[in-house]
Amino acid sequence: MNVREVDVAIIGAGTSGMTAYRAVREHTDSVVVIESGVYGTTCARVGCMPSKLLIAAAEVSHQIDLAPEFGVDVASKHIDGGRVMQRVKSERDRFVGFVEEAVENWPAEHKLKGKATFTGPNELQVDDHTLVRAQRIVIAAGSRPAVPPPWYELGDRLLINDDVFEWDTLPARVAVIGTGVIGMEISQALSRLGVSTTLFGVGNQFGPVSDPAINAEVGALLDAEMAVEPDAFVEKVERTEQGVMIHYKSNGKRQSLEVDYLLAATGRRSNLDQLNLAAAGIQLDEFGVPDFDDATGQIEDSTIFIAGDVSNAHPLLHEAADDGRIAGDNAGRYPDVRVRPRRAALSVVFTDPQIALVGASFKELTESETEFAVGEVSFVDQGRSRVMLRNKGLLRVYGEKRTGRFLGAEMIGPAAEHIGHLLSWSVQHGLTVQQMLDSPFYHPVIEEGLRTALRKLNRELHMGPVPVERCLDCGPGA
Repeated sequence: MNVREVDVAIIGAGTSGMTAYRAVREHTDSVVVIESGVYGTTCARVGCMPSKLLIAAAEVSHQIDLAPEFGVDVASKHIDGGRVMQRVKSERDRFVGFVEEAVENWPAEHKLKGKATFTGPNELQVDDHTLVRAQRIVIAAGSRPAVPPPWYELGDRLLINDDVFEWDTLPARVAVIGTGVIGMEISQALSRLGVSTTLFGVGNQFGPVSDPAINAEVGALLDAEMAVEPDAFVEKVERTEQGVMIHYKSNGKRQSLEVDYLLAATGRRSNLDQLNLAAAGIQLDEFGVPDFDDATGQIEDSTIFIAGDVSNAHPLLHEAADDGRIAGDNAGRYPDVRVRPRRAALSVVFTDPQIALVGASFKELTESETEFAVGEVSFVDQGRSRVMLRNKGLLRVYGEKRTGRFLGAEMIGPAAEHIGHLLSWSVQHGLTVQQMLDSPFYHPVIEEGLRTALRKLNRELHMGPVPVERCLDCGPGA
């Protein structure tokens, strides 16, 4: 049995683990990163980047479908599934290669392969070959897909999103179960690439959206272009000669659907349960998560820190990187633990139209004692959006009464990834709605729709008077 003694041990070499490693090395070179799987972050290998590659192909296909509305005739459209997946995998491998190259440049003594479990507050057993004694430990062990155990009987007809990016070509029929971010993005992309796709959800809830008006808009827009069962109870799945038979109940009726594959997009589960945290003296709540400080990454008052989606607090890449930087810095400088304020919340879903959530959500505001008002705009008649045939969706913005401070927004609509950034910066810097309206808005741009929503919000806040200016030839959303 080998014994390693280090200042800091990091469990996991994903986004948060790699960022933690860089932060730790600013304080000490006595560090080891323990990784049980392949190097290459979830984002690069099976998450953000390969999914966006599939979505990019789907968007091209969709634009061809829209071409006749612009007066552009397209003789034929043939989707070559093999070539679609070839590009997805090729570019995916390129992104993964950058991550692997970064890890390869680490000193050999800083890397340790194997599965780590706690044997004490400052001890980790790595497989059966190494005992690591670390003065401080950063847990960045990530998460894994959560799949109902009976579904595993489907064998290779059961997929998780990881499997999609290993396809050599596109299948004919797929059922996607789960209307979270992954389920919405992949199901729409597959549908636009010619795959007969049915999306199953529960409770008419779509992704992280909490504003009922936006949630209804999301459901309507997805249902307009593919089969959606937004509130279905899957009673049984069984393997057939052709693929998978799904028996479910929807609108009070029992129905069945046969597909080639069942894609489980039913959420992810933290890997904390695999680490034997009890041996470290760490207490877990009813959800299996320890008490930790979000601004320092420190678990209770221990020498153990946590980062990334293993905590399920910030399951987004940029947040995971921030987590790693905070936890790694504090583990490296311990006992001088310092608070680092979090950035304004920003979440984007790459459906089409895109979805964005910024700052405080509608749910958070309604459950708090904050007095707030709402302004909204539909993109149906928004000038630039109509020009581009992207005039779908709804934006709702929230402001605090009496102060006029901008609090947040939820939207589905064109350019949501860009509007979301503008709004998150406004939250970050504590701008008022009036200050946002005093900022430049070019013409004609989609952001003019945002201005319309902000004007309505300011009127609801009674913070005016706001001069009513309107482009006479652009429609009410201009």
